Amino acid sequence: MSVVETTDKTFENDTSKGVTLTDFWATWCGPCRMQSPVVEKLAEEMGTQVTFNKMDVDANPETAQKFGIMSIPTLLVKKDGQVVDSIVGYHSKDQLSQVLNQYV
Repeated sequence: MSVVETTDKTFENDTSKGVTLTDFWATWCGPCRMQSPVVEKLAEEMGTQVTFNKMDVDANPETAQKFGIMSIPTLLVKKDGQVVDSIVGYHSKDQLSQVLNQYV
Protein backbone atom coordinates (compact mmCIF):
# COMPACT_ATOMS: atom_id res chain seq x y z
CA MET A 1 0.00 0.00 0.00
CA SER A 2 1.14 3.54 -0.57
CA VAL A 3 0.43 6.94 0.94
CA VAL A 4 -2.50 8.64 -0.81
CA GLU A 5 -2.80 12.40 -1.28
CA THR A 6 -5.99 13.69 0.33
CA THR A 7 -7.64 17.12 0.00
CA ASP A 8 -10.14 19.30 1.83
CA LYS A 9 -12.83 17.81 -0.42
CA THR A 10 -11.90 14.14 0.05
CA PHE A 11 -10.53 14.07 3.63
CA GLU A 12 -13.72 13.07 5.50
CA ASN A 13 -14.44 10.27 3.03
CA ASP A 14 -10.78 9.14 2.96
CA THR A 15 -10.65 8.89 6.77
CA SER A 16 -14.12 7.59 7.62
CA LYS A 17 -13.48 3.83 7.82
CA GLY A 18 -11.02 1.80 9.88
CA VAL A 19 -7.76 3.20 11.21
CA THR A 20 -6.24 6.07 9.21
CA LEU A 21 -3.12 8.17 9.63
CA THR A 22 -2.96 11.52 7.86
CA ASP A 23 0.38 13.31 7.55
CA PHE A 24 -0.19 17.08 7.46
CA TRP A 25 2.85 18.64 5.72
CA ALA A 26 4.13 21.41 3.44
CA THR A 27 6.84 21.51 0.78
CA TRP A 28 8.88 24.13 2.68
CA CYS A 29 8.89 22.16 5.97
CA GLY A 30 12.22 20.43 6.71
CA PRO A 31 10.93 18.07 9.43
CA CYS A 32 8.06 17.13 7.09
CA ARG A 33 10.58 16.01 4.47
CA MET A 34 12.22 13.82 7.15
CA GLN A 35 8.84 12.40 8.26
CA SER A 36 7.55 11.48 4.78
CA PRO A 37 9.87 8.49 4.13
CA VAL A 38 9.08 7.14 7.62
CA VAL A 39 5.34 7.30 6.91
CA GLU A 40 5.89 5.70 3.47
CA LYS A 41 7.89 2.83 5.01
CA LEU A 42 5.18 2.31 7.62
CA ALA A 43 2.53 2.29 4.87
CA GLU A 44 4.43 -0.56 3.18
CA GLU A 45 4.50 -2.54 6.43
CA MET A 46 1.03 -1.77 7.84
CA GLY A 47 -0.89 -0.91 4.67
CA THR A 48 -3.46 -3.67 5.14
CA GLN A 49 -4.30 -2.56 8.71
CA VAL A 50 -4.06 1.23 8.36
CA THR A 51 -4.88 3.66 5.56
CA PHE A 52 -2.14 6.27 5.10
CA ASN A 53 -2.87 9.74 3.71
CA LYS A 54 -0.94 12.96 3.34
CA MET A 55 -2.28 16.48 3.07
CA ASP A 56 -0.45 19.60 1.92
CA VAL A 57 -1.63 22.27 4.40
CA ASP A 58 -0.85 25.12 1.99
CA ALA A 59 -3.11 23.67 -0.72
CA ASN A 60 -5.76 22.48 1.78
CA PRO A 61 -6.07 24.99 4.65
CA GLU A 62 -9.66 24.16 5.63
CA THR A 63 -9.01 20.71 7.11
CA ALA A 64 -5.88 21.82 8.96
CA GLN A 65 -7.84 24.73 10.42
CA LYS A 66 -10.80 22.51 11.36
CA PHE A 67 -8.54 20.22 13.39
CA GLY A 68 -6.50 23.06 14.92
CA ILE A 69 -3.23 22.03 13.32
CA MET A 70 -0.72 24.76 14.16
CA SER A 71 2.59 22.93 13.71
CA ILE A 72 3.72 20.53 11.02
CA PRO A 73 4.37 17.74 10.61
CA THR A 74 1.24 16.68 12.48
CA LEU A 75 0.03 13.12 12.14
CA LEU A 76 -3.68 12.70 12.81
CA VAL A 77 -4.92 9.21 13.69
CA LYS A 78 -8.60 8.44 13.21
CA LYS A 79 -10.55 5.27 13.90
CA ASP A 80 -13.89 4.90 12.13
CA GLY A 81 -13.98 8.65 11.46
CA GLN A 82 -13.18 9.77 15.03
CA VAL A 83 -9.86 11.41 15.97
CA VAL A 84 -8.13 9.13 18.48
CA ASP A 85 -4.60 10.59 18.44
CA SER A 86 -2.57 13.53 17.20
CA ILE A 87 1.22 13.41 16.97
CA VAL A 88 3.15 16.65 16.44
CA GLY A 89 6.73 16.79 15.14
CA TYR A 90 9.07 14.18 13.70
CA HIS A 91 8.68 10.64 15.04
CA SER A 92 10.52 7.41 14.24
CA LYS A 93 8.90 4.41 12.59
CA ASP A 94 8.97 2.53 15.93
CA GLN A 95 7.26 5.39 17.76
CA LEU A 96 4.54 5.65 15.11
CA SER A 97 3.93 1.90 14.91
CA GLN A 98 3.51 1.79 18.71
CA VAL A 99 0.82 4.47 18.49
CA LEU A 100 -0.97 2.81 15.55
CA ASN A 101 -0.86 -0.67 17.10
CA GLN A 102 -3.11 0.60 19.91
CA TYR A 103 -5.92 1.11 17.41
CA VAL A 104 -5.61 -1.77 14.93
